[in-house]
Amino acid sequence: MNDKNQEKIWVAYLATYPPRECGIATFTADLINYGDELFFGKVETKVVAMNRKGAQRPKYSSKVILEINEDKKDEYVSAALKLNAIPEVKIVSIQHEFGLFGENYGENIVIFLENIKKPVTVTFHTVLPEPEDEMKLVTAKIMSLADKIVVMTELSKKLLIETYGILSEKIQVIPHGIHPQLYSDTKMAKEKLKLENKLIITTFGLLGRGKGIEYAIEAMPMIVAKHPNVLYLILGGTHPVVLHNEGEAYRNELVEQARRLKVEDHVVFHNRYLSTEDLLLFLEATDVYLSMSQNPNQAVSGTLTYALGAGRPVISTAFMQAKEIVTPEVGVLVGFNEWESVAKETIKLFDDKEKLLNMGKTAYFRTRSMTWPNVALSYMSMFSSLLPNFTEKNKYMLPIKIEHLKKLTDDFGILQFASMNNPDPAWGYTVDDNARALIALCWYNKLEPIRENEPLISIYLDFIERAYGESNGFINYFNKEKRPHPDLNKNENLEDANARTLWALAVAGVGAIPAKDKDRAQALFKKQFILHESISSPRAAAFYIKAFAEYASSPENINEVLYHVGNYADFLVDLFKKNSDEKWQWFEDSLTYSNAVLPEALLQAYSITKNRVYFETAKASLDFLIKHSFEGDVCVPVGQAGWFKKSSQKERYDQQPEEVSALVLALNRMTSVSKEATYRDKMMLAFDWFLGNNLSKQVVYTHSTGGCYDGISEGGINLNQGAESTISYLLARLVMETS
Repeated sequence: MNDKNQEKIWVAYLATYPPRECGIATFTADLINYGDELFFGKVETKVVAMNRKGAQRPKYSSKVILEINEDKKDEYVSAALKLNAIPEVKIVSIQHEFGLFGENYGENIVIFLENIKKPVTVTFHTVLPEPEDEMKLVTAKIMSLADKIVVMTELSKKLLIETYGILSEKIQVIPHGIHPQLYSDTKMAKEKLKLENKLIITTFGLLGRGKGIEYAIEAMPMIVAKHPNVLYLILGGTHPVVLHNEGEAYRNELVEQARRLKVEDHVVFHNRYLSTEDLLLFLEATDVYLSMSQNPNQAVSGTLTYALGAGRPVISTAFMQAKEIVTPEVGVLVGFNEWESVAKETIKLFDDKEKLLNMGKTAYFRTRSMTWPNVALSYMSMFSSLLPNFTEKNKYMLPIKIEHLKKLTDDFGILQFASMNNPDPAWGYTVDDNARALIALCWYNKLEPIRENEPLISIYLDFIERAYGESNGFINYFNKEKRPHPDLNKNENLEDANARTLWALAVAGVGAIPAKDKDRAQALFKKQFILHESISSPRAAAFYIKAFAEYASSPENINEVLYHVGNYADFLVDLFKKNSDEKWQWFEDSLTYSNAVLPEALLQAYSITKNRVYFETAKASLDFLIKHSFEGDVCVPVGQAGWFKKSSQKERYDQQPEEVSALVLALNRMTSVSKEATYRDKMMLAFDWFLGNNLSKQVVYTHSTGGCYDGISEGGINLNQGAESTISYLLARLVMETS
């Protein structure tokens, strides 16, 4: 799928980097690792590693192409000139912290910025509200030389505007990333760590004064008195700079404090730099996380972010980031130096198990926009804005994954719904979803003909065969016992399901799939053929047009195809004329669901018949739909909570992936017919709805599972990843691959 002739694109990160033990190094490694996973083969990441004065040079991986000693000014110049001379390097991303670039508030980085000729973004991990004059001067120089500035909170952005005088449009807010682990309670992690029957309080990070751990230990006697099964885990080695300057003095003071307070059996130190895997396991075992920074101006805390991302309630001092993200729904803010407040609030949470659980789940739900894939996408989007020719597809073309599709599929078919990322058998199956899945797998198999696709194709075909009901068409609903659901099948109009299924059979009948499955699809298509004549649903007409358009690939069928396509296209044109006026250019008196399939089908009809009326109707209706599906460059599809009725207001929420997917498919069809560039631009923006170009500014597709969330409500993302949503994303993604 990768274009071997595509120009190489390197993003060079100037930062600390592992094995150097440093929070910025960990951040940079995570950002790079997830970026590499998402954009493998399209964008390469390289590192210019910052080395500490007087420290032994770390043994870096091949990612590191240059190194700079923080106190050597000539090395900043040399690195900049070398990057200028590497044509593959298109952009440089600096991860900034004041202690990384030498003395005088790290002013040496200004030398690099004065010499680099590539576009540069600078991520400020610290933004101080009342900087000293000299620090403010250095910061202002850095900001003036950067093309884009990244901060991690809205408060930091506000500070840059009000205190440093930076223009809002130069600043991008991209949160600190979190690992996209699945939500779990504490039970399994506690068993793995042999912490069963314990209440766990945790703090992690490189140890040093200012972390406030002494106040947490001071709170322990009061907590132990009420909950004697409590353990306080202090995770992480001493910061290398602290170790160099004062050794283990601070840690020894904490150990002595615990002994003096007679809680040494309840305070456990893990004096080592934890791997990500170990850290996430400890967080999963945590009941309450303590974030005790004593710096009120701390702009961001990766440890606090990680804890919330793991779905753990937080008790935190009120530093800058905490005031923004630790709301009463996810945790508690306490004052600085207030150990009694820490004790009282911890006890309250331990005493209210339901509140403890709900806080954790809310924290998890609210941080999904902060997962590392989302953050990596945000960085790539920012880079793209600085480089118009950054190959437009790179922003969109995440590797195709069908893992979640496989997870939702059993030997009977694909299940309708999921509880978060886990299949939920309670709601059974539909022929609708199995038809969608069959189309997606046929398209995917044409792109990537691999053996693991074949069993899935066979399962979905088996389901459709099983659903075939002779003169009654296809049965849509099957319950969890894998039997037809009598009430739903009897009481609902199944025209759309029948038509979509015929389209799926047509796709399979001409698809790049095993011959035995192709033959089965063709045979079933011919059996169902006679049932399509009488319909009332415009979407059924559209799916029948799409079905017969696929059927047109066989030359001997062309006259029959032209007849049926013409009938259904005329039906849609008549509906358009009946319901349209100067302001309302649509087939019905409402925009409801899967709207774009109607103009898309007419465009297919036009391609086959060359009837200009079909094109003109398709264009007018698609333009109308576009007008009501975007607000500026943000995709805002019709919400399913109330749809969009003529002479009324559009519902903006309960946005569904199916609606966006249909829009992408229709816009893609229009780009093959019309030479107007605007349709391709809109297609890109519509697809980007899945990647955060939406009202919630959250990624709806989750690459960690290959699933797609079920929609956007006013309260945020619906984190369930059902079949319709996941397949809708996959269909849109496959179309983007070949557009």
